[in-house]
Amino acid sequence: MAGPSDPQAAIAQGLAALQARDHQLAATLLHEAAPQVPEAAFPWMALGNAEMALGHLDAAEMAIDRQLKLAFRDVGALLLKGLLREKLGDSRAAISFYQAAINQAGLTGSPPPLADLLAHAGRYIAGTQGDYAAHLQSVVGDGLSPTMREAMDLLTGKVQVQLQQPRMFYYPGLPQKYFYETSRFRWLEPMLALAPRMAEELETLNGAGFAPYVTADGNRPAPNNPLLNDIAWSALYFWKDGEEVAENAAACPSVIEALAHAPMPYITSRAPNALFSRLLPGAHIAPHHGMLNTRLICHIPVKPAPDCTLRVGNETRAWEAGKALVFDDSVEHEARNGGNQERVILLFEVWRPEIPEEDRIALSRIFQAIEAFGVN
Repeated sequence: MAGPSDPQAAIAQGLAALQARDHQLAATLLHEAAPQVPEAAFPWMALGNAEMALGHLDAAEMAIDRQLKLAFRDVGALLLKGLLREKLGDSRAAISFYQAAINQAGLTGSPPPLADLLAHAGRYIAGTQGDYAAHLQSVVGDGLSPTMREAMDLLTGKVQVQLQQPRMFYYPGLPQKYFYETSRFRWLEPMLALAPRMAEELETLNGAGFAPYVTADGNRPAPNNPLLNDIAWSALYFWKDGEEVAENAAACPSVIEALAHAPMPYITSRAPNALFSRLLPGAHIAPHHGMLNTRLICHIPVKPAPDCTLRVGNETRAWEAGKALVFDDSVEHEARNGGNQERVILLFEVWRPEIPEEDRIALSRIFQAIEAFGVN
């Protein structure tokens, strides 16, 4: 065995012993060399692994802590520290180190030998979060407001924070809300009263005039959308890019009467947009964000159907006869028709109520300028 005068030989022999699974010899040799070499040049992870294999958890943790002092984002050290805390029954600390390791591995990758421990870390976090959520539920109890339920779900990792992320234009300072309570919009009442007549007009159309909602523009790249040119999600427009579609308006006068109540934005070549949106059985509108956060999207159920849902952020609702939905489409949202009947709604946009009139005027000028840029 190498003596104290030959620390590099002791390290080499210790690493060979660890490879041969002679953990006691590895630990002895590495401890012998540790005081004789610079801290940054010593294989602390090897010593930690040897001590852990021997069941000397305190000694193993001291070695891993030395490595983390030198490289606090070392994926292997973070994983081993998490495993040590797990074995010592400190689940909160174990989760924190495991999660840090997973996050770092996502950024920089990790050596293949760590794959099993990285997978264990993910399973441990998932399993422990369920215990954590159950513990909190037992202490806090039921009867929480919707806001506090979501806060609890965020705390326990059931859901992620969902914020406005418009694809084109962001207006600062608006409240981060998924759905708006419809009672604040008095103009919805006369619109909902016209829904039965709209349903009769829809029935008379018998599907005529509907076309795929997602289409390609020859002057733009085709959208990366699985429903491209698919009739499973189709539209019949009454207003499109600021122009009334006369033929459809004439066929559905109740729709035009209803839309006259809504504070829709009027912007040349851009708004309003209003349409019957039809979703066939089995169709799924994938998660996406709208272009702007200066508007709200409104849905009037014209032909609601069972098992159809709209998720906005972390909240999911269904379309019900006589009830409108008003939501911020700059937050991630998706829709599904999980039933066996088609679902049709009247979809239109309105100004967000928080935006003052002077800013609405300025926004209209901005959007008009955007449309005019680069057009001959």
